Amino acid sequence: MPCGEDWLSHPLGIVQGFFAQNGVNPDWEKKVIEYFKEKLKENNAPKWVPSLNEVPLHYLKPNSFVKFRCMIQDMFDPEFYMGVYETVNQNTKARVLHFGKYRDVADCGPQQELDLNSPRSTTLERQTFYCVPVPGESTWVKEAYVNANQARVSPSTSYTPSRHKRSYEDDEDMDLQPHKQKDQHTGSVSGLQWCGESKRLETEASTGQQLNSLNLSSPFDLNFPLPGEKGPACLVKVYEDWDCFKVNDVLELYGILSVDPVLSILSNDERDTSALLDPMECADTAEEQRVHSPPASLVPRIHVVLAQKLQHINPLLPACLNKEESRTCKFVSSFMSELSPVRAELLGFLTHALLGDSLAAEYLILHLISAVYTRRDVLPLGKFTMNLSGCPRNSTFTEHLYRIIQHLVPASFRLQMTIENMNHLKFIPHKDYTANRLISGLLQLPNNTSLVIDETLLEQGQLDTPGVHNVTALTNLITWQKVDYDFSYHQMEFPCSINVLITSEGRSLLPADCQIHLQPQLIPPNMEEYMNSLLSTVLPSVLNKFRIYLTLLRFLDYSISDEITKAVEDDFVEMRKNDPQSITADDLHQLLVVARFLSLSAGQTTLSRERWLRAKQLESLRRNRLQQQKCVNGNEL
Repeated sequence: MPCGEDWLSHPLGIVQGFFAQNGVNPDWEKKVIEYFKEKLKENNAPKWVPSLNEVPLHYLKPNSFVKFRCMIQDMFDPEFYMGVYETVNQNTKARVLHFGKYRDVADCGPQQELDLNSPRSTTLERQTFYCVPVPGESTWVKEAYVNANQARVSPSTSYTPSRHKRSYEDDEDMDLQPHKQKDQHTGSVSGLQWCGESKRLETEASTGQQLNSLNLSSPFDLNFPLPGEKGPACLVKVYEDWDCFKVNDVLELYGILSVDPVLSILSNDERDTSALLDPMECADTAEEQRVHSPPASLVPRIHVVLAQKLQHINPLLPACLNKEESRTCKFVSSFMSELSPVRAELLGFLTHALLGDSLAAEYLILHLISAVYTRRDVLPLGKFTMNLSGCPRNSTFTEHLYRIIQHLVPASFRLQMTIENMNHLKFIPHKDYTANRLISGLLQLPNNTSLVIDETLLEQGQLDTPGVHNVTALTNLITWQKVDYDFSYHQMEFPCSINVLITSEGRSLLPADCQIHLQPQLIPPNMEEYMNSLLSTVLPSVLNKFRIYLTLLRFLDYSISDEITKAVEDDFVEMRKNDPQSITADDLHQLLVVARFLSLSAGQTTLSRERWLRAKQLESLRRNRLQQQKCVNGNEL
């Protein structure tokens, strides 16, 4: 077996060692996974693994061990591959068994030929995910991961940098020497074609001529949900427990990078022959082949060895924050012990960002730590959509407030709610049956993303049918924390937990759990200068404490004791007795939600009498402010 240092640069050699020791005994697969698990437990080992998020693709060696932080944007059909196959030496007739796991192309040495009829060959199944970088990931998150990564990479000698970003038309140049490419992989391509009665049997390969016939004038659409996103998209091959994952899950993957050019340039005669041998090969449309078999230089493949579903993407915290680990983690317990001054500093920081309005800052903290913790029937519990009304119109205030939020949360997006955007942007993901893929939309976001809807930009105008559908989609997201994906013949619900903040001049056109009217105590003559100054005066260490605070508190457990429950019930009855119109069951629910997040914001996992009274006080101040504004502006609110 290769020496230990080879696990990063030559992982397939490690796999070969286990396969050679165990043969067709399936135990070798478990031993491979355990080996890499143990390697990653070694001191700072994950930091030495090159990441596709930080390292350009042409700096990564083919078939090396890599990691990728991503969101599952789509799930393709399962595909067949040769789990074990046998080759025969044409001269000596010696037979050798090979493994097909973690490979796109069968490995055949000189003078070796695949024995397609070998009884020792096995056909297995794997799942393919289409993964994209986490939508809306903040700059500070990216920078922290880059700074933490200690992988040493240099431009790969076996990979051409000029091919890093290339349109499909450029693939024509790659087909100049198809026979040479074919000779290098003699038997491998045809073998992988044989292995699958599956329609994508040729390991997603497609011919140069077919690509050219599509008349593709634009680069391959990487299908990112949000505009302006950068980074690689990957086809991720999963071999174990793929049922545990679903669309929109955020994952950290460790696996073997595959960028073999043969994935893009099977020669014409091979493709034609395969179609004659199996007419079902032609079942794929040209568009589907284009989408499911993009050039590996544009969409690399990762063969997953280990996959972890991420609860959060905050690089300042441990990846796993479940209840048991949170109690035993020294870092978490130490941070919780000094929570009070962090909250006070954050409140002061947000008060300045909200132009001196401390009440709005209190509610913004509650909003930023809110998350759906369970669902009762269809009702999502824990959502806390906030409408910040009273925002100055024709001002850059909302833009700069969003910049402040970007510096605090791991992932966010600002939706400028103009008539043009509402009528023309695609909010809802929809299924394209021709290409057999899910076309992304703006609302295909991972859980715990902060979505800031800027309604101050809304002018008078006419919403057309797509615009009305987009408003309905936003309403459903806010009310039910779900997005109905369009599958043409039916809609499919995708539950989510998205923090929605709506900035508006008057009351928002969209529903909200809590409306707070901004009361600025100062109006800076230069808003940009003021906000930049606010950010520059905060020490990076303090800013990091804010980031830890806002992420960590989402994962705290919370409960209400029987004693406090009885006290709250008695309080509600007393309030109703004094003035039946003053409080309803919905108002009580709102009070309990505010009390919950108020307690968690102080690091308390149970409701105390003190926090209950403070929640009542905050709600009273908020309602009085709205009432005063209503009296001033008539029925605007």
